[in-house]
This record gives sequence, structure tokens and C-alpha cells, in this order.
Amino acid sequence: MKFSTSLVGALVLAAGLNSAQAGEKWYPSKWGAEDELGAFNMNSPERTLEAAKLIKTGKTYRLGIETNTKTPSYAPRYFHITVLTPNQAPGQSLGENKFNFADDMFSGWMGTGSQLDGLGHAAIDDVYYNGKHGKDFIRTDGLTKFGTHNIPPVVTRGVLIDMAACKGTDLIPEGTAYSKQDIIDCAAKQKTEIRKGDVVLFHSGWLNLLGKDDARFGKGEPGPGNEAAEYLASLEVMAVGADTWGLEVLPGEKKGVLFPVHQTLLAKHGIYILENMDSRELAKDKAYEFFFALGAARFTGAVQMIINPIAIR
Repeated sequence: MKFSTSLVGALVLAAGLNSAQAGEKWYPSKWGAEDELGAFNMNSPERTLEAAKLIKTGKTYRLGIETNTKTPSYAPRYFHITVLTPNQAPGQSLGENKFNFADDMFSGWMGTGSQLDGLGHAAIDDVYYNGKHGKDFIRTDGLTKFGTHNIPPVVTRGVLIDMAACKGTDLIPEGTAYSKQDIIDCAAKQKTEIRKGDVVLFHSGWLNLLGKDDARFGKGEPGPGNEAAEYLASLEVMAVGADTWGLEVLPGEKKGVLFPVHQTLLAKHGIYILENMDSRELAKDKAYEFFFALGAARFTGAVQMIINPIAIR
């Protein structure tokens, strides 16, 4: 199913730039005026070796959800696979050795299911990360800057902030904004420190609605507010993710402002966004820090990418 058209329409009609944010100068990047990698510049062999020290049990966790035609997605996105047995009539095989094979074709949007938002995804008044204007690099056949094919193999320390447990619930209601203090308090309760270069994931229990109440799943969500996003950026994390389809709180904190957390993290700070991250097993095991690994498929010029990151503890 698709998210309700009423939600999409309301968001679009309400979209408006905060004049202070639109006039703010957040570029050039601290990694240089021509940088296209953003926070993933912090990825390094040293960080990989430190992350490897977190592996104590060897238990692995897949953070991607199963994705199919029924997976809710932000309209007009969709996902479809067609399976074929090319050049093989029903009941026939190929060659003397009776060979058969099946192939599949994909038709859909990269921003479906578990996904990574690249730096070419969100802008402020058509200005993207590092001050680049969309008109200069967005092409129908692929981005000429910020394509997700340039993302390196990312290995770092992952941190889970179990906001549902900290708030004493199995499911945080839609429209609940996490504040800076919420993050500080929850991290302290878990005895978890958020460090430079971390990938931070929020657990709200929202994925428990998937396949059970898809209509509610797509109408809103809990998530970080903009103050929380600025706080995470000040900690210099590499990526922020959640078990929700859009990461940030929806309905938003301020009427007439559309996806400000995306603007803060992606455009202003070059921090990547991970959506629909399946954090349920991590939360169940109270695995608040872990080895995090991500290898994004290299589709040239892609804005987003369907992903299945791996956590190991």
C-alpha cells in the first residue's frame, strides 16, 4: 500500500521554509568546498578496528526489513519484482544437459523499505549539502554529485537508543518528538555514550505495526525533533536511523515546516539517514552498542538505496 494521499497532500501544502534556516550559511563543509562524502569521511581503518572490539558473542542482526509490493512507502513510491524464465517455454529446458534458470526484474523506487538517504536527497531552497544547487547536478538519468555509488564500505560503532524502553512503552505514539534531553536521559539510563563517528539508531516499536496496521504505520511516526537533530550533529555522528519510515517526528513540531530534520542532518551537516531499520532484536537483547557494517549497492547516480545493514555484538 501507499501512504495516504491526505498525509502527502497536507505535507506538501504545509511545506514552507523557515526564513532563518533558509538564510543560514551552513557551507562550505568542514571537509572542503568540493567534498561529496559528508560524515562518511570519518570512516577509517582505525574506526573499523575499534568497532571490531565490540564483538563479544558473535551474534548477528540484520537491520533491513523484508520488502515487497505491500510494504508501505511514501507516495508515489512503489516496489515490484517480476520473475521470468527467459527463452524457456513452459516445461522446457535448454541444451543437452537440460539447463534451466530464473531471472528477475525490479521496478520501483530506491526509497522503499529499509533505505539510506544520500546527500542528494534533501535541500533547503534547492541548496543541498556543501552549497550545491540541485539544478547543477540532478539529472533524470542519475545524480552527477552525491550518488550513493560513491559511499564506501562503512564499518563503525553502532548505538541503539531504545526510546520505547526509556519511556516505558512498547510503542511510542505518532507525533512524539524526541528532544535533546530525551536522548541524553535515555543514553544515561542505558549507560550508553554517543561518540564521534557513531551510527545512532532509535527504537520506538513502530515496526510492530507493519503488516498489522499499515494505515497507522504510514500516517505518522515518533522520531527526533530538530533540536535533537542539531544535538546529534554536534556530537559528529556519521548516520542517524530509526525503525520508522521517515526518521523524524510526524506530524512535525511546527505547522508549515516540512521534514526539517532531513534538512538539518543531510543538507547542513552531511549526516546520512537510515529508515525502516529493524531494531527489534537489538532492543530485545539490550544490545545498546555493536559492530555496524553497511555496504550499499553501487547504482551509479542513485539518490537513495535499499539496504540491509548488519549489526554484530
